[in-house]
Amino acid sequence: GTYAPGVRLMRLAHAAWQSASLAPIAVAHLDALSAEVGETVHLAQLDHAQVIYVDKRNAADPVQMYSQSGKVGPAYCTGVGKAMMAYLPEEELTRVLAQQSYHKFTDTTHTNAESLRGELVDIRANGYGFDREEHEPGIYCVAAAIVPDRKQANGGMIGGISVTSPAYRLDKKTIKVWEKLVAETANAIESDVANLLGPRHQN
Repeated sequence: GTYAPGVRLMRLAHAAWQSASLAPIAVAHLDALSAEVGETVHLAQLDHAQVIYVDKRNAADPVQMYSQSGKVGPAYCTGVGKAMMAYLPEEELTRVLAQQSYHKFTDTTHTNAESLRGELVDIRANGYGFDREEHEPGIYCVAAAIVPDRKQANGGMIGGISVTSPAYRLDKKTIKVWEKLVAETANAIESDVANLLGPRHQN
């Protein structure tokens, strides 16, 4: 009776429970998106200032990149990280923005909270966001947040998905197709989650 779980351990356990719960729900949708685009697909969750890659589908013609399942990455310069941050409540967003390192990985990396916050407004308005070679040179990404209750101002963002490719394999037409597919896949996952949570969370 002299020991009790610490706050950090409880938070990690909660994050692990969320990951374990989201991944099985998303798996069929990730498979379908991967088959459609033929490029790398990620499922991720936000842990304070960082992105945790929960699941991944490799491209038909894979290239070396940073992300791996179980790996942690920065939120401010990854498409899926920015997509998730765009749906945080204001108080939490302010805290998370202050926790970013703003290290300049490439010429397109955000280097301050003000420029990043401006892009997050656009992401929320559009329903998807981008990593325009901001974390790794030559790597481009289209991403969307998973928000089960979009009718609410803060709809309980629980994760994000993305499609990632070498920039040289992309053109404007392909990117437009990805925008639609990523948003539709996020919506499909949201519907499955909402059905499990009950009527109040259904879009």
